[in-house]
Amino acid sequence: TPGNRRWFGRTEVIDNTLNPDFVRKYILDYFFEEKQNLRFDVYDIDSKSPDLAKHDFLGQVHCTLGEIVGSPASRLEKPLGGIPGKKCGTIILSAEELGNCRDYATMQFCANKLDKKDFFGKSDPFMVFYRSNEDGTFTICHKTEVVKNTLNPVWQPFSIPVRALCNGDYDRTIKVEVYDWDRDGSHDFIGEFTTSYKELCRGQSQLNIYEVSCDKDTVSSVSLCWFASLTMTSLVLKGNPSQSTSLHYMNPYQMNAYAMALKAVGEIIQDYDSDKMFPALGFGAKLPPDGRVSHEFPLNGNIENPYCNGMEGILEAYHQSLKTVQLYGPTNFAPVVNHVARYAAAVQDGSQYFVLLIITDGVISDMAQTKEAIVNAAKLPMSVIIVGVGQAEFDAMVELDGDDIRISSRGKLAERDIVQFVPFRDYMDRTGNHVLSMARLAKDVLAEIPDQLISYMKSRGIKPNPIPPAYSPGDLPQTNPV
Repeated sequence: TPGNRRWFGRTEVIDNTLNPDFVRKYILDYFFEEKQNLRFDVYDIDSKSPDLAKHDFLGQVHCTLGEIVGSPASRLEKPLGGIPGKKCGTIILSAEELGNCRDYATMQFCANKLDKKDFFGKSDPFMVFYRSNEDGTFTICHKTEVVKNTLNPVWQPFSIPVRALCNGDYDRTIKVEVYDWDRDGSHDFIGEFTTSYKELCRGQSQLNIYEVSCDKDTVSSVSLCWFASLTMTSLVLKGNPSQSTSLHYMNPYQMNAYAMALKAVGEIIQDYDSDKMFPALGFGAKLPPDGRVSHEFPLNGNIENPYCNGMEGILEAYHQSLKTVQLYGPTNFAPVVNHVARYAAAVQDGSQYFVLLIITDGVISDMAQTKEAIVNAAKLPMSVIIVGVGQAEFDAMVELDGDDIRISSRGKLAERDIVQFVPFRDYMDRTGNHVLSMARLAKDVLAEIPDQLISYMKSRGIKPNPIPPAYSPGDLPQTNPV
């Protein structure tokens, strides 16, 4: 919001290119329970003035940090906008969780007999370092200075965080490309090599001499001339449900916001389930033992049987899961919507109707995928109740509700409205510890379910079963009274 707006930095300037690959990175604290709005502005720099008004505006993009983290491989591609009637190009934003490695590496490289690329003179070589990503792509992490007019450059020593090079994974591939600098930005490729931090740690030796020549008749090489590492120590505190600032805070004297909402709303809708056995799923956590991130895990830890016995069983499983999993973003809704949709798709004869209850703080990282999941689920015998807890803005949840504007995805409207959103805080007293009116909460939670159920049955031509005839004493079987 304008009142909280804060610029977190500028990238370096890259001369004479329409496809810049920026080196400078920014470290941001990521809170998956918060909506962290970001804005990126792109400019063409015309002078050394720091005043952006004196430069050409090329476009901007708005997104949230959760969108970037929640994108495939944490790589978000969006079109630049901000200039009416003009296509401004595309921006690619990527994120990676930083490892706990606090080491810094200082190194120096030199080269021998590089290819001559300039017609007049020799070459103006520089090196570009890339860190490999988990999806096989590479991200630029360092660029050396240009050494003018030489085929045997000695670059200046540089220091870099080890996590920038390999995120603490010493065996991760590091790719290095060597170029001849040209004033017009069309730098000539000289060659490349790959290494790893583990290999660099061996220091100056024959093992750290790398061939880079593209010319079979010339043996060009780059050598590690000097290497040193420094370990930094620090104390890192991570938020968890034992902290009072968390909505999942496990207060020994009263229920937290999630538990109160679960109990209040759950007791309302459980009356419409015959066996009172409910599958309960969590989303957005690292699971033991290997820390795998999951967006649809059973609260009771039993993949084969995620069912809990009544509201008390769900609450017990919820509290137990908080002790065993690590809350972790991004916050993706689509997996749990699709999870229930798979069950609903198997029973479309009108004999069962499924209701998914989602309790959330309002943060969502996969809005587009969730819209698509809801549009697809609108064809099935299911409804979604979303209960918002906490004091955040729930704009995204209101949009999913679709009361004002029917939800759509890829230009396709939902066949019917299946989502009901309720902000739990509207039913609490000022202390936030008591529900003011269970009756009003029940009415609003269930307000749209009957019409949603009926709309599905009508759309499929499913008629109610005939009402059984009333029994009269004469219809009772003969018995032998005792």
